[in-house]
Amino acid sequence: MNRLQQLLEELCPNGVEYKTIKETVGVNRGRRLTKSQLSDSGKYEVYHGSKDSILGKYNDYNAPADTTIVVNTGGIGGVKFIDKPFWCSDGSFWLGRVDYIHPKYIYYALSGYEEYFYSQKRVGGVPTIDKSVVENFKIPVPPIEVQREIVRILDEYSTSVTALQQELEKELTARTKQYEYYRDMLLDFDSFGGVRTDFEWRKLEEIAEIGTGSSNTNEELDDGKYPFFVRSQEIRRKNEYEFDETAIITSGDGVGVGKIFHYVQGKYALHQRAYRIHIISSEVNPKYYYYYMKSKFMSYIEKNSFHSSVTSVRRPMLNNFPVPIPSLAEQQRIVAILDRFDKLCNDITEGLPAEIEARRKQYEYYRDKLLSFKELKT
Repeated sequence: MNRLQQLLEELCPNGVEYKTIKETVGVNRGRRLTKSQLSDSGKYEVYHGSKDSILGKYNDYNAPADTTIVVNTGGIGGVKFIDKPFWCSDGSFWLGRVDYIHPKYIYYALSGYEEYFYSQKRVGGVPTIDKSVVENFKIPVPPIEVQREIVRILDEYSTSVTALQQELEKELTARTKQYEYYRDMLLDFDSFGGVRTDFEWRKLEEIAEIGTGSSNTNEELDDGKYPFFVRSQEIRRKNEYEFDETAIITSGDGVGVGKIFHYVQGKYALHQRAYRIHIISSEVNPKYYYYYMKSKFMSYIEKNSFHSSVTSVRRPMLNNFPVPIPSLAEQQRIVAILDRFDKLCNDITEGLPAEIEARRKQYEYYRDKLLSFKELKT
């Protein structure tokens, strides 16, 4: 019998009581700061609508060390444990403290319910979750000795899983760099650096149909029937489709310009400021063009932009994008090689990303198992 089992049998053999967050630690609202109040030299980090990044820094704090936050806007539902004093803005709630609940136990008890919190968002204007959603959420409250042991186990397990994930991510980074090297080498047709002679240059408008969509982001549905491509790497959903084809999708403006590319086959919806490129030439393999665009388009628009940083792609820039066209057999050879690299690096169902995902799910399984208690009937 392990230590946790002993504690459970000794201290709560008949189950544990479940209480709401309001009945225990309580929920505190953060307070907004203006941009002028933030500073890179501030002493304390400011958390707003994200658990993964800070808004900036400030010279005061309103939440103590070892506090859990629940994000209520932006990255809605995100749960994070912060081990140093910080400023909590109004984009997050921060949880209080009572002597019979371990501070990090609260974090572990809530971290498995991020999707639930997200599902409770209030739509209309800026999506958010109400304070009551967190206040009325129930957690098991075993004796503090049991909580300490659960925290100890999960801390150790989390540390080992994190270390393994870091090693896998290093390997994935190395494989990705190798993939990009071979992709750029295979697609080097430049007359000054390339070694190819059996190809010809064509403008993109000569080989493709180019256009934009007519959808807005507020039309997305969580359970929509068709993929909905916007100006980010995230693929959303919608119940209506606009196109049924094989196409390459890229962002027309925003932070994803020159970085966001999707390869789609079938029915899909498209944002009004995202471009679709549908290859119509029988001399061009669409997947070959997709790889070529991923490799070369960013440098092309940087050279042809009138701004120091690219903010948008204009239609003439796409029309005049030069594309090298080798034989179809050569295009297929390139696609076959890059498909294998792409699958290894990016396919979530196999390869290194799958191993990383498996470790994460394994951790979540043990966390949820440790935090499942028989409820005490009073």
